[in-house]
Amino acid sequence: MTMVELPASQEQQQSHLRTVVQLAQTLEELKAEATQLTSSVSTAEQGHFTPHQEFQVLSLLIVYWQARNALLELVSSLRKDDQVYGPAGEATFLTGFAAALLLVDAARFLRETVHDRPIVRRKLNEPNVEFGIPANVYDTVQKSLLNTRHAWHLYHAIEYYRTHEKQLLARGKQDASLLPLLGIIERLKHRLDVSIAQFAGVRLRTRIGRVAHGLQDKILGRAIYGLQKLGGLAVANRYVKRGHQPGLPAEISDQLTQVLRPGDVVATRKEYALTNYFLPGYWPHVALYLGDGSELQQLGIADQEAFQSNQVPGIAATDDSHRVLESMKDGVLVRSLQSPFASDSIAILRPHLELAPIGQALIRGLGHAGKRYDFSFDFSRSDQLVCTEVVYRSYDGIENMQFSLVRRAGRMTLSGNDLVEMALQRQCFDPVAVYAPMFQPSVCTDQEADSLIRRCLQQDD
Repeated sequence: MTMVELPASQEQQQSHLRTVVQLAQTLEELKAEATQLTSSVSTAEQGHFTPHQEFQVLSLLIVYWQARNALLELVSSLRKDDQVYGPAGEATFLTGFAAALLLVDAARFLRETVHDRPIVRRKLNEPNVEFGIPANVYDTVQKSLLNTRHAWHLYHAIEYYRTHEKQLLARGKQDASLLPLLGIIERLKHRLDVSIAQFAGVRLRTRIGRVAHGLQDKILGRAIYGLQKLGGLAVANRYVKRGHQPGLPAEISDQLTQVLRPGDVVATRKEYALTNYFLPGYWPHVALYLGDGSELQQLGIADQEAFQSNQVPGIAATDDSHRVLESMKDGVLVRSLQSPFASDSIAILRPHLELAPIGQALIRGLGHAGKRYDFSFDFSRSDQLVCTEVVYRSYDGIENMQFSLVRRAGRMTLSGNDLVEMALQRQCFDPVAVYAPMFQPSVCTDQEADSLIRRCLQQDD
């Protein structure tokens, strides 16, 4: 199957689009479950939650918090350079505006559903360390709804959409991939009631900041900048470092590529990333390495329909292309090795298997390609998968590969740290190479890899 390689910025745009569409579905399911739960719970009568009801509330909170943070991360990362205008800029705007509407709709739904239920509100304000949920989630979300500076940035996006609605709808007819975004916007735009009167106190400060960024004469740029600031304000000085772009040095990337073998698990960490704070452990993410072109042919993977139909659009299909199976916010897809390599730290874990059972495991894993990302971290279901679940469902039961899931917040889970700990104990995996520049500027292997991984885990403690 021949593909045309896309620029990185265009692939990021497509990933953002897929993420917003999937999160819209996730949040609609969440709202339905929350409505059913609140209608069945009479807190006024019993004055407390049963253990089962408490578990249900926590489950919903986990999904909401993860989905909200995924949207915030997406919105805050919107491109704001000169290449963002024209058709590409319109696509970026629609993606960010749809994401912002999902944030507003979810926050308002939360208020409408539980504001008059103080016991539920208190439960939603309780922290959960295991899933990185801080205290006062409900209060924080409601405060963001009333934040005039947030509303001022959103106002520019609202005005741009109102003024250019016909033009944007026409773009949807030209590019069918934008239709789901337009559908989200049409469904939720009534949730916005931002008026100019709300912003008198912040108008001047915001105008000065806008001029400083050179966007005052570009209407579309101002709208996108407003959305970007909307996300950035919500996470500023807490989770991200301005200007940091995660990625491996070229020589490190080449060295690690030479180390990789089909079936290896690639554990990653991005410094200053939101995901580090909302997933447990120093190593919050993993991908499953499939191989390069010749290895894919040798293992019979290249001919698998799931492999061909669930590749990220635009990755080059050359003989030396390296592929991973990876679950991210936009779903479980076959991606370029550059996806996990867009990180600051890498640990490569090798399974205790020969090539034939590895091929069996990888083909099994590909059976999950195309599924949605699991924002609930619920290993009892397989229709949606978190990143570590791709590894678990690929390998568990293959020869002597057995995984021990860890109970967190009442549910069975497997974190990236859990997989790394397994490798340190020589359970199912071996650590074969680690790059963690905060501790060591070069790639470590063998016993040095063990020592470096332990230092990373101690840092997490």
